[in-house]
Amino acid sequence: MSQLNKEIALYGIPGSPGVSHGPVFRFLHGDVEVPQYQVSESEQESELERFKDSVAITRTQIEGIRNEVAKNLGEKEAGIFDAHILVLEDKALFVDIEKEIKKTGDNIEQCVYRVTQRYHDYFNQLEDEYLRERAADLKDISKRLLRNLIGETAAGTAFLGEPRILVSEDLSPSDTASLDRSKILGIATDTGGRTSHAVIMARASGVPAVVGVRGLTEKLAEGDTILIDGFEGIAIINPSESTLFRYGKVGLQRNKIKDLFAGEISLPPETQDGLKIHFLANADTSEEVKSGIENGCVGVGLFRTESIFLSRNQIPSEDQQFEEYQKLVMAADGKPVTIRTLDLGGDKILDSIGREKEENPFMGFRAIRYCLRNPSIFLDQLRAILRVSAFGSVKIMFPMISGVEELVRAKEFLFTAKRQLSEKGVSFDNEIKVGCMIETPSAVTICDMLADEVDFFSVGTNDLVQYLLAVDRINNEIAYLYEPHHPAVIRSLKHIFDVSKEKNVEVTLCGEIAGDPHFLPLLIGLGLDTVSATGILLPELKFYGRRFTLQEAQSLAERIKPMKRPSEIKVCLKDFYDDRISDLIK
Repeated sequence: MSQLNKEIALYGIPGSPGVSHGPVFRFLHGDVEVPQYQVSESEQESELERFKDSVAITRTQIEGIRNEVAKNLGEKEAGIFDAHILVLEDKALFVDIEKEIKKTGDNIEQCVYRVTQRYHDYFNQLEDEYLRERAADLKDISKRLLRNLIGETAAGTAFLGEPRILVSEDLSPSDTASLDRSKILGIATDTGGRTSHAVIMARASGVPAVVGVRGLTEKLAEGDTILIDGFEGIAIINPSESTLFRYGKVGLQRNKIKDLFAGEISLPPETQDGLKIHFLANADTSEEVKSGIENGCVGVGLFRTESIFLSRNQIPSEDQQFEEYQKLVMAADGKPVTIRTLDLGGDKILDSIGREKEENPFMGFRAIRYCLRNPSIFLDQLRAILRVSAFGSVKIMFPMISGVEELVRAKEFLFTAKRQLSEKGVSFDNEIKVGCMIETPSAVTICDMLADEVDFFSVGTNDLVQYLLAVDRINNEIAYLYEPHHPAVIRSLKHIFDVSKEKNVEVTLCGEIAGDPHFLPLLIGLGLDTVSATGILLPELKFYGRRFTLQEAQSLAERIKPMKRPSEIKVCLKDFYDDRISDLIK
């Protein structure tokens, strides 16, 4: 806890650029630590009253979330929370909890935990899919009830009265999918690295973020304010007046720089000697697509479909997916859209599918591996994507391909989905372009073989770096080893670009490297001309791309090739950037 509102400065990793100041919202997730103690028989009635009060608070929270979802996404999506409300109205649940407290004499938190766990285990082992889904609802309600009983802040932002700085130990993909981003001024987390989902969400929303701030949450007290410096990676608890004044001046300077970048948004995206650079946008929602277009993108290079699954915490139907993809295509307004098939697994876990815990999930049952083992889910998604291809320029992309056989099997599923739609007389683009992600070392090695099976590549640098360097990118203990400037990464990119050119296969690069302007001339010098990044980062990328020539970029790449240390490469790229930008942004 902070000491008497004293200013405390903590240092972490810059996640998303910007400076923000405001009250703290402590975001809690994961399992609840449930206390256990005995209560006397005379106290049992007051314990049950506490439970009733918790039910009332929980119901108010869920109704607030439901109303927000209905307003932003529609009544159909909001209907998910009706099942949660039904759980709270179940009289049998109250009766069983009352029996439990009288039988054991334990506190109400323990009784709620044990009874709801028994319900959850029972529903989860049933064969009926609908009833198994109710187990996930019950688990969510149980956590919320327990948090309200214990006095913790419930996870979620829909019911916040004012925008706040979100502070958490970490944010999972399912956490980020459930957040009302309009209520978030900034993000700070105890753990995580530059490619964590907190960072991805913050950049997409245009809010500052600092991650890897060790011990942050334990130093916060009720009523604290916090300042987030996403440029330098600093979180300041209860900043003083002098600190706020200093950062106010920083904010003015940063706004001038932002205006400078925005001033060239309508100019041609090309190098000084006329090489055209194609800037695409990454997106999770149709709103992010609109942001990308406003910032000058020429299409969507990566639409992450798992966000649709995670926001519902269940498998959406073919029709539900079609509706979401149609919103995406309409938002793109005629520009091409690349839709990546489901990339669940790793750290993107869907509670409702009841998967077993994996020792090494990033190397495990995820992405294309999950889809190939779940034909009905995969075919539902493929048919939905094909159906929306009749309404715009759509491409389809398979993630985490490690070999030709996987890619061929995925294409066979696509052929089956086409046949199923044709038999029903449903329109779609029969010549839809097919691509795959290059994000595993094996895919890099055999990309010449993969090129014979696809129309395009998309290099997923976040996963590629972690697999090349054997560094779990969300492990705080080894986050310092996650190094995009590593020579192995540079050499792998060069190989992919060379093969793509030889095989006449389009190649796009996405991930953290694509959004980092310092990397842009190196990528151009290595032979790339298309990057896909969060829309809000595009103005700076385009501005910088107009400050060097192709020949200068190629010379830079040649200088970097023999360098052995990531630190050397990093300094070289920064010096190149500063030479062309520093005088303009003073």
